[in-house]
Amino acid sequence: MAAMKSTRIHTLLQVGILVVSLVWGSVAAAQTLIRDAEIERSLKELARPMITAAGLSPNRIKIMVIQDSRLNAFVIDSQHVFLHSGLINRMKTPAELQAVIAHELAHIANGHLTQRAANLGAARNAAMLGLLLSAATAASGEIAAAGGIVAGSYNSAFRVFLSHTRAEESSADQSAIRYMASAGVDPKAMVEVLNLFRGQDALTPNRRDPYASSHPLTEDRLRAVKGYAAGYKARDGNPQSSAYWFARTRAKLGAFLGNPTSTLRRVKKNDTSEIALLTKAVAYHRMPKPAEAIKNVNALTAKRPKDPYYQELKGQILLESGQAKAAVAAYARAVNLAPSQPLILSGYGRALLAVNTRDSNAKALDVLIKARARDPQDPRMLRDLAVAYAKAGNNGMASVATAERYALVRRMKDAGIHAKRAAGLLPRGSSGWNRAQDVIRASDIAAKGKKR
Repeated sequence: MAAMKSTRIHTLLQVGILVVSLVWGSVAAAQTLIRDAEIERSLKELARPMITAAGLSPNRIKIMVIQDSRLNAFVIDSQHVFLHSGLINRMKTPAELQAVIAHELAHIANGHLTQRAANLGAARNAAMLGLLLSAATAASGEIAAAGGIVAGSYNSAFRVFLSHTRAEESSADQSAIRYMASAGVDPKAMVEVLNLFRGQDALTPNRRDPYASSHPLTEDRLRAVKGYAAGYKARDGNPQSSAYWFARTRAKLGAFLGNPTSTLRRVKKNDTSEIALLTKAVAYHRMPKPAEAIKNVNALTAKRPKDPYYQELKGQILLESGQAKAAVAAYARAVNLAPSQPLILSGYGRALLAVNTRDSNAKALDVLIKARARDPQDPRMLRDLAVAYAKAGNNGMASVATAERYALVRRMKDAGIHAKRAAGLLPRGSSGWNRAQDVIRASDIAAKGKKR
């Protein structure tokens, strides 16, 4: 999200979003939001040409992945595009995935969300983001991809919010094809994507892919898209770059979510290409066969020594294999290569805590504070930050971090308990005290909402 003017304002808005999500309605279906630095970077590189063509800022748009085998893609604000993992896995070419992203960007650029927010109310629009950024799974300590799966949820009102009118779809189709052509991506890929959803209207609603429900597809629309695509000729692009980032996305996502034995069967044992090494490193790690995983990740980092995401993966594999000191060294190299990446910083802090010396714990606190400043909506980082504060003897700030983590996973009663404890330990008017007050107010509002 966009940077706020102060930590207190950021926290207040963050918790406010969660409160609105709590009181709005009942939860209908649980989702998981995958947070992985490499996957997010790969998707950003795939999206970057379309983002620029749409007149949007690449620094503000985030492409996020939801773990769901069904096909869907959507936007809920002007800064986030969400893709289901099932949709990514079904795309056969980089251009098809770029077509989906271009269409969602068009909804942002064409102001469709602005009008919808005006109709529903700004608070409800904000609630949707809070629902997706809640985080029970990561808080439980489970590890997936390179650092955390964040569990969220959305309800029937959310599905209504996502539904686009036929006029909006037509407008987004035209704009998306224009973006693709400008970015050097074949517009005909949009036709291939829509062909995936032909016949969905004949299915019962509970059997349809969510994309077909929120993005109405008719024969008229398909004919129109074919006409738009035929009318544009793509400029020269960079297909090799797109193919590379697409392959990295698919390899990392598939290896972490798929059966590791099946994953390894799809890769030749003597294949030493970059993508094969990435796939094998993750699959062996998940089996777990740490020696094989480390062997392959070492070959990967030797092939690309300046890639921070491969150093991060090496750090994760080492850390989860019980080699904390070696993990710290790998994470340190990753941070040196990408000093502002919050998920990498979070992993570094976690590894330092695992070493558990006075110096490593002090360093972990410094690193995790930096990670929180860049991404305060990572509950696993907040849990580690609370541990680091406690080891430093700062129980007040440990309680603040714990309160914020509970608020993020919608355990508002527990959040209030820890926030009140923090308020009693911290100097009145300090930054930590103010953050605790924000959580206390949020907890009180949530409690009142439950009584209604």
